[in-house]
Amino acid sequence: MITEAVILAGGFGTRLSHVLGNVPKPLAPVAGRPFLSYLLMRLASAGINHVVLATGYMHEVVEQYFGEEWGGLKISYSEEKEPLFTGGAILMAASETKGDDFLVLNGDTLFDIDLTALADFHIENESVLTVALRKVEDTGRYGAVETIGTIICTFREKDVSAGEGTINGGIYVINKHWLLSENLPRKFSFEKQVLQAKAQDGIFKAVSFNDYFVDIGVPDDYRKAQCELPALFLKDRYLFLDRDGVLNRQIVGDYVRNWEQWQWQDGALEALAVLSRHFDRIFIVSNQQGVGKGLFTEEALADIHTNMLSDIEAAGGRIDKVYVCTDLADSGSCMRKPAIGMALSAIADYPEVDMARSVMVGDSVTDMQFGYNAGMRCVYLTNNNPSPVEVKDYTDVMLSNLYELTELLHLS
Repeated sequence: MITEAVILAGGFGTRLSHVLGNVPKPLAPVAGRPFLSYLLMRLASAGINHVVLATGYMHEVVEQYFGEEWGGLKISYSEEKEPLFTGGAILMAASETKGDDFLVLNGDTLFDIDLTALADFHIENESVLTVALRKVEDTGRYGAVETIGTIICTFREKDVSAGEGTINGGIYVINKHWLLSENLPRKFSFEKQVLQAKAQDGIFKAVSFNDYFVDIGVPDDYRKAQCELPALFLKDRYLFLDRDGVLNRQIVGDYVRNWEQWQWQDGALEALAVLSRHFDRIFIVSNQQGVGKGLFTEEALADIHTNMLSDIEAAGGRIDKVYVCTDLADSGSCMRKPAIGMALSAIADYPEVDMARSVMVGDSVTDMQFGYNAGMRCVYLTNNNPSPVEVKDYTDVMLSNLYELTELLHLS
């Protein structure tokens, strides 16, 4: 599994200077957010946990904005003291990575592909370098890429009369050991001295995608991104789940006190595998006053969640974080649902989380009030039982079980 990425974020933004003023291109605002934040959100949703920003021009402004941690991602910096060109920037940033392979993205383009699929292809085919390709109506602005099957044969230069074809989408997966073994110079063009120079050796692989692509380095595309990226990103991206009655079967009149008592709801694991591919973040928010009552310990609760997460991962799903409140119902705790303390904790841990783009799924009035109070859309699961009348005051959608949510979103 690939968990690291490099973003080339050192551009001067010359073509956008009259639009941006004294702002580095990675921080170019798109719908109120730095463009770079959209790339980071996509990387986080693909399971990346460490990103190296290859900075240059106004590096200190970029570093001040993103810091050493952003949205659950560890951020490192590889600062160019002088222009090293794309190859030198990648080579220097590679020294900050720890794994065998890493992703590379351009900081001024968004190619909204399935990054996990690209990385998996790279590993499964033992590739030294894999390129994400995209079909376009006119390759003249970018230059064309020719392939035989999944093998890249040629990277062609820009040609105004080129017409329809396949282009380099600007996303790579690179084997670090291969890159370091090539004895490349300190300053070089990755496109010319690696891609074009070595393509004829037949060692580069490619995967084609037809997903959304925009290059904000061009003023017309930058203006276009202002309208298109909100539609792409500002939809439900974050999922909050109650635990008992949503993931596992409740014990009527009691609590799940140990893992032996845990029973998965029918279809819950399958649903989580599907939902994990759709939502950028998935959280569990669970009141567990059984601990506060002394009926079981925090250690027993932690053991339940360790086993729960193991089952979810084995089924192909994920949970980004589990939030629990063990306070008693009459404690007035700001963390206990329907109070929104656990939602605020998620925002503190993952700053990209936006309640307006979040969904809360639960099986109680309290769950729905929690989601409603936090500004989320609310999905109530009936588990084929009658629902309290007051649920309707806080609920957007009523479903029988979690798997029906995948069908509602046309994911299954």
